[in-house]
Formats: sequence, structure tokens, C-alpha cells
Amino acid sequence: MTMTHEITVDGVRQVFHVAGTGPVCVVHSGGPGIDWRYLRLPALEEHLTMVYLEPIGTGTSGRLDDPRDYRLDTYARFVHGVVEHLDAPSVFLLGHSHGGFVVQRYALDHPERVAGAILYSTSPVTGEEFWSDAMANIAAFPQRLPHRPAAAEIPAAFQRALAAQSDEAYTTSLREILPAYFADYWTEEETLEPLREALTAWIDPMRKEEPPFDVRADLGSLTVPVLIVSGVYDFFGGTRWGRLAEELIPGARLAVLEESGHMGHLEQPEEFVREIVSFVSADRAVR
Repeated sequence: MTMTHEITVDGVRQVFHVAGTGPVCVVHSGGPGIDWRYLRLPALEEHLTMVYLEPIGTGTSGRLDDPRDYRLDTYARFVHGVVEHLDAPSVFLLGHSHGGFVVQRYALDHPERVAGAILYSTSPVTGEEFWSDAMANIAAFPQRLPHRPAAAEIPAAFQRALAAQSDEAYTTSLREILPAYFADYWTEEETLEPLREALTAWIDPMRKEEPPFDVRADLGSLTVPVLIVSGVYDFFGGTRWGRLAEELIPGARLAVLEESGHMGHLEQPEEFVREIVSFVSADRAVR
């Protein structure tokens, strides 16, 4: 059973959903601007109290008056509002993709409130090299899956997603390019198609203007336990950026999903859940 809650942070509505039992794990979805439901993790709800945020600017959460306020420090501030409301001494955090940027920022700013951080399909840095890597992999996507005719459509669809000017156009384009986020979407197309049809997104007004994310110089001081989860076929550099984070964060552990892209929780769900449950259990044993 999922319970929906609403609080106010700095005068703006923040909605989140709670399901499961066990230690608290706050989940921040990616995008920015992707509806939280693609990251619903029922198997983890058997082990953890999962708190799924609807990040500001998405879903039924509020919108900011000034588009320039959609920054990582703002997203992190809303995470803190939820953590404070939950009134737990510390929580686990799981951030996917852009949500992983938010989790890194929050863990650096509020380590005392973080029992452990799970950095999923994310990176400690963006910028020219990061995006060049991603775009090269998108261009090569049809060659990686030559036996899938629909793969040839992905590079052009990706350009349409980048050029989208409305939430509707952005949603349509993301549905078109969703296969790029998987090692081979078409092996599980029947199962994944309902998710694709339900996918909803909102344009982040700062997506083309926010400066590159880069916490490489800070991660050496991170004191919280960290699990990094990366898929070999993630078009955002495969495991390259996850391995970099592992090198930079003291004591961090990298879990590589050998048959996954950006969506390992859907491609290798048993392995994904096992890694996180092991991480949480090990942290609690130490405590």
C-alpha cells in the first residue's frame, strides 16, 4: 500500500509517496523532469520504507516562480525538507541519473542525515566530455543492435528530445528514445511497453543553462557509506563515470550490472535489489 503525503518547503508544495517497511530510503528520480513512477521498486519495499519524491516541477508537486531556481542546490533543499519532515535520525538516499547528482550534493551538505547513499546510473561530473561520450554512444546505438530495425530511429529521435519546447513534445520524444536506455529494450518489449506508454515528463527550464555538475574535488571528504550501481550498456558512458566515483569516494563500492543500460532496476531487477539490500544490511550491521 502506498500513502501519498504533501508538505510545504519554502512555500512550495512537495509531494512524496511512502511504501514498504524497514529503514527509510528516500528516492530521487532522474531527468530532471521525469515522473517518479518509472522508479517504483516494489521488491525493495519488502526490505525498506521507500519514500518516492515527486521532484519540484514534476507531477503534483509545485512549480517554482523563477525558472532560474531549478538548480541542484534547490532540489537538494527540497530533499532536506522531506528528510526533516520524516524526523528520522538518518536515511538512505537513492538517486537515479540526475537524481544521483542531487544525492551527491545532499550527502556532501548533510552527511549527518545520511545513513548511506546509492548512486545509480550517475556521475560525479558532467560537461563537454560527459555529453560527447553520451552523444557518441547514441550515434552508435544502431550499430550496437543491427538486428533491431527500430534502433536506427533512435539518433534522430534523441535530437527531437533535445529540441523539445513543450512538456507534451518532451514526453513524446522520451517515449521514442526509451529503448536507448536499455541494453536491448526489445528483448522485454512486451513487459516494458506499458511503462513506455505511461512515461510522463516535464521540461526543466534550466536544462540547457545550468552549469556543468562537478563534485570531483569534494568527494574525497565524503564520509557516508556509498554504493554505486552502473550498467555496462548505459549510453552515458557505461561504467566509466561510476568507476570514477568509486575512485574518488573513500570506501565506495561499485556494483556493475553486466546486462543493463541506464535502467538496471528493470533489466536485472534481482541483481539490483540484492546489491542494495546487501549494502543496507552491511551498514546496519556496522552500526
